Amino acid sequence: MYKKEFKLAFLGGGINSTIGNIHHLASKLDSRWRLVSGFFSRDRQINVKSAELYGVSVKRLYTNLKNFIENEKNKIDAVAVLVPTPDRTKYLAELIKHKIPIISEKPLVDNLEDCLDLKKKLTKNNFLRVTYNYKGYPLVKELKNLIDRNYFGKIKQIHLEMPQDAFTLHTSRKINPKKWRLKDSYIPNISHDLGSHLIALSTYLLNEFPNSVMCSYFQSSKFKSLIDNGYFWINFKSGIRGTIWISKSAPGIRNGLMLRVFGEKKGAKWLQTRPEELDLYNETGSIEKIDNLTFKLESYKKKYNRYKVGHPTGFLEAFANLYNEYADQLDLFLKKKSNTNYEVFDINNSVYISKFFESATKSNKEKKWIKIK
Repeated sequence: MYKKEFKLAFLGGGINSTIGNIHHLASKLDSRWRLVSGFFSRDRQINVKSAELYGVSVKRLYTNLKNFIENEKNKIDAVAVLVPTPDRTKYLAELIKHKIPIISEKPLVDNLEDCLDLKKKLTKNNFLRVTYNYKGYPLVKELKNLIDRNYFGKIKQIHLEMPQDAFTLHTSRKINPKKWRLKDSYIPNISHDLGSHLIALSTYLLNEFPNSVMCSYFQSSKFKSLIDNGYFWINFKSGIRGTIWISKSAPGIRNGLMLRVFGEKKGAKWLQTRPEELDLYNETGSIEKIDNLTFKLESYKKKYNRYKVGHPTGFLEAFANLYNEYADQLDLFLKKKSNTNYEVFDINNSVYISKFFESATKSNKEKKWIKIK
């Protein structure tokens, strides 16, 4: 069945950015989006080179936000906001004012005050989604479906971790971290940068947010003024308990995202570096490995598998799955139809994530459990 192709613009995401080309490739993988315009960088040379790489006409290349909005607001269907997190609020506010649909890189913003201010500006005529792309992995969707069907029994525990080696001596010399990533504010940068992914995942899987947190941050890298590790103990209203670990100083671990869920009857583990395997733990002690075709609940669907199972897919395809979903959601939004079939990462989700890390930072300072309002 034919699905509409939407016209997309970029703010940020130039060739010197970490994530720009991933958004470009993912958005066009299923022919649901076509990048047609943008303001990719304040650096003129990078701006022009980015347009050339992405196939955008220089006639639709801009050097400031004001001219971009004046000329493009009626020519595009959505804007991907990919500017560095500390600069994002002003771009989002202007797009919201002009009712231009938004797909934002995560996190939406890096503090609670800005997030609440953006929420006040949003109306029912605004479309806003955030790209927490790990939700796009087929077996993460399968795990959610198994949880919803009570396959594990009542869920008791969830444990998530995301260690990386970005700030180790060896890796930091090679990747040269962006300057804005090397500055902490009240909430440490690592919280929204890595931790927001894990809060988004836990919310997606469990259909609820943690309601209290105990946090311990610490520094262990060469960047002496920067928090590079965080431990979080979390409780949920339903009685589920869990832990979260984030780190940028774990030698040799490029992206060790792992999640584990345990219920009354069974448990499960998923590792991002082995995305097409889900380990199921049985009461007897046996372990089953399942793939996208084992149960055929969600992950087997053609829209998540561009070729047959056994020919590995990964990060880019998961990102593309999210862009595909957001195209469907934008289509429904423009037709004024409900989005009840989709779990969305919207402003409410972003406000909660900011509240979580606000509470976690307070917990770290006061050395006690903090309830999340």
